[in-house]
Amino acid sequence: MSMVTVGIISGVGSIVGGIFGASSAAKRRRAAAREKKRLQAKLTSLENSRQAIINPYAGAKDLSSMATNLSNQMSNPFASLGVATQAAEMQMEQSDIALANTLDTIRATGSGAGGATALAQAALQSKKGVAANIEQQESANEKLKAQGEQQLQNMKIAEEQRIQNINISEGQRMQQADAAGKSFMFGAKETREAGQLDRVSAQLSGSAAREAQAASDQTGAITGMIGGLTSIAGSTYAGMKADSDRRMKKNIKLIGKSKNGLNIYAFEYINKIFGQGVWQGVMSDEIPSYAVIKNFNGKFDGVDYSKVDVEFKRYKS
Repeated sequence: MSMVTVGIISGVGSIVGGIFGASSAAKRRRAAAREKKRLQAKLTSLENSRQAIINPYAGAKDLSSMATNLSNQMSNPFASLGVATQAAEMQMEQSDIALANTLDTIRATGSGAGGATALAQAALQSKKGVAANIEQQESANEKLKAQGEQQLQNMKIAEEQRIQNINISEGQRMQQADAAGKSFMFGAKETREAGQLDRVSAQLSGSAAREAQAASDQTGAITGMIGGLTSIAGSTYAGMKADSDRRMKKNIKLIGKSKNGLNIYAFEYINKIFGQGVWQGVMSDEIPSYAVIKNFNGKFDGVDYSKVDVEFKRYKS
């Protein structure tokens, strides 16, 4: 099999592989594009349906109305203290009666006026003492009663203030708990929605990357087809041009002459990259210069076989 045939087969293989590769890559690209479009719509939907930002303290109420003025419950228990005179009047009346009775006795017995006067003065002093004693007791009782009333009022006001403070404190605690609960629920939902957005965004990025890779694979497959065509053309062209420098060959053997008198050789390439097995051709240093290609592969000379009457092909002994 000649190098031309090998090159053509290789080129055809590249074209076929490129066709299938491009078709497969195109399908993957379209699938990735559809997935990307779906994920983009999902991401947009998630963004549009995110919860509104809230103020957890929006429902807070003014608790100042719970604090009431208790001054109207206060009074002066000493304001109505009076002078206790009734008992004193009763004692004085009794003293007057006793004095009248004593005077009647003096008149009946014929005693003098001096005795009556002394008796009257003694009765008067007795009445004063009785009145003073009663007044002191009554005053002391009124003071004790007023003090007890004052203590009772203070205790009632203190208890009402305690209940009022409890109500206000509990109202504040409930409002704070309500705000904290709303904040927690908002934060938890926000975290969950952010996680969904991140996940869909990552999937979207992956889909876009797959689409780009499929497009790249499609381009590569098309490039492979173009390369196959180039390979076929190059192989045909290479059938006319080949490496034929003596320094590249070994096991060189003269096997005949062409009609134009050119030596025909069988040989092997030292470096198998230029071809494996035994080949038939000429030596670049023995042919006319117009058929020699200087530095054909950058270092060694080649031969344009379209200009000589010798075919370059695999040698069959």
